[in-house]
Amino acid sequence: MLLSAGCSDPVGVRRLSPRDQHRQLASNALTTDEPSDAALIVLRRYDLAATYVDQPQLALATLRSVTLSYGAASDELYALAELSYRYAERSGSREYAMAATLYAYAFLFPAVATERPQAIDPRYRWAADIYAAGLARALAGRGDKALQLQGGAYPLPFGRLDLAFDASETRWSGRVLSDFVPTAQYEITGLNNRYRQAGIGVPLAAQPAPLANADASDLVAEQIRVPATAVLRFDDPRQQIAGDTIQATLDVFPVDVRDTIEINGVPVPLEIDRSATLAVTLAEVGFWRQEMSSFLGSAIGTRKTARLFAREPYRPGRIPLVLVHGTNSSAGRWADMVNDLENDPRIRKRYQMWFFTYDSGNPIAYSAMLLRRALTSAVARFDPDGRDACLHRMVVMGHSQGGLLTKMTAIDPGSAFWDRISATPFDEVGLTGESRALLEEAIFIKPLPFVSRLIFISTPHRGSYLAGPEIVRRLASRLISMPRDVVALGADLVRSPATRAIKMQRLPTALDNMSPTHPFIQTLSSLPIAPGVVAHSIIPVQGDGPLEDEVDGVVAYKSAHIEGVESEVVIHHSSHSTQADPRTIDEVRRILLEHVGVADCGMRAPRNSSPLQPSSTRPAKARPAAETP
Repeated sequence: MLLSAGCSDPVGVRRLSPRDQHRQLASNALTTDEPSDAALIVLRRYDLAATYVDQPQLALATLRSVTLSYGAASDELYALAELSYRYAERSGSREYAMAATLYAYAFLFPAVATERPQAIDPRYRWAADIYAAGLARALAGRGDKALQLQGGAYPLPFGRLDLAFDASETRWSGRVLSDFVPTAQYEITGLNNRYRQAGIGVPLAAQPAPLANADASDLVAEQIRVPATAVLRFDDPRQQIAGDTIQATLDVFPVDVRDTIEINGVPVPLEIDRSATLAVTLAEVGFWRQEMSSFLGSAIGTRKTARLFAREPYRPGRIPLVLVHGTNSSAGRWADMVNDLENDPRIRKRYQMWFFTYDSGNPIAYSAMLLRRALTSAVARFDPDGRDACLHRMVVMGHSQGGLLTKMTAIDPGSAFWDRISATPFDEVGLTGESRALLEEAIFIKPLPFVSRLIFISTPHRGSYLAGPEIVRRLASRLISMPRDVVALGADLVRSPATRAIKMQRLPTALDNMSPTHPFIQTLSSLPIAPGVVAHSIIPVQGDGPLEDEVDGVVAYKSAHIEGVESEVVIHHSSHSTQADPRTIDEVRRILLEHVGVADCGMRAPRNSSPLQPSSTRPAKARPAAETP
């Protein structure tokens, strides 16, 4: 036995699987219960491994002294950052969490450029994550999910940190940001993708509130969350850590204002999580719970005011993309499309997204009137002198019934709608001033001059077979509550002797309008899109049979197909709610990037119009999306 023990090899090797190799290389205190090899090597180098297990505070203090004596070298700074954060996480210490933030920043951003770690070093990304996690823990409100962004003195294990914070940085577009919730604490459900921009800082979802006496009439919705990033900066951190008083500045940046900062003369991207901010907004607003009320109106006591809103302030030089939801739906149904498009920098830097919401049970002509009114008002408010060329290259995209509203922004029907319901000339109908003005605005319309492109998704141009049965429409008419001005118009029409020839017994609901036999949908389907306006159709179908026989569950292909569009794409094996289908989103992306190239409003078209599809214009005939490379 003695001979055998004496002959054993003191150093050996053991083969690892590729998965175990990468797991060992990538593990650190953020991902496992143990420090990384990089941190353990430093502990062993100074014979502090056992001390860190038994007396972590003593080990960290000793390592700090050693680090300072060696001139704050990168290896030791990284180890201090990771080991301090691990101890803070286990003990709940805010002091060590702030120390971890300081050490990580000193590792990442030394004043001397040659001392900066290479980005290929895995510790570079780990340190950025430790920095963010440490800062979030150090600034967390007690018993609260939100960070407390404020200046003052913060204790450190070896002294204090004097933090400067300018509260005016929380002002944003006539509002003040508050309730800064770190998005890293949330798992997202319901979105196809979660996009994160890797960088420095703590990504936040902030809540804006209007400032007193401030003009906040910029379309921004009241209940949104704003993506922002908190960054704690230190001047010459490797020099500062030698003292017992550290100077630092806390900044908060709304990411629609900037997505990079400059540190030591070098641009550094901010850590951004737009997807989580969108998800938090949707969860808090509860769009899904409002959809039935937006269909029935005030019949259940909750009428929603039709309005145009946005998640960011109006930005001159960006093309508005207006999204119009469908029947018994809401703006929340655009979530996946908005998430994918907003996180594509080619789209984000060239477009501003506006949303139109309305009571979808109202007559379609009435809802379309409100859409046109809202868009006209926004253009007049934001660009009264007509200087923003991009504002006048607007793209309007509608899903289902929203597509019908969309079409009514770009048609010139003359008297076609009136002629289908009455043989009496409109000028001879004796209506009161308000009712006459309402009816005239709703059906005697002109193309909006600032709308230049339309996108139809699952749009029942010739009606929906689900809206066809009389029993469905009668039930809807009993449940749906009309707005007061529409009710007043109906009463005036009944009282007027000149309207006896009108071919309707009651004011139609949206379901009536979408019945294939209704005069409204028949008239609308016969009207061409105005010259100069480009239109596209995206049509989902459930199967892959002959298109004439296909449906999406609500709308038949032969109803959604129209002539005169620049392109039509059929999405096979999809449903009526196709807005979240990656193929649908990619086609919208292609159209939007193509529009940038021809909008002629001071923008340069991106080199590639789509990552999945060629940039050439598609023919107006049906082309299955499955054929797309």
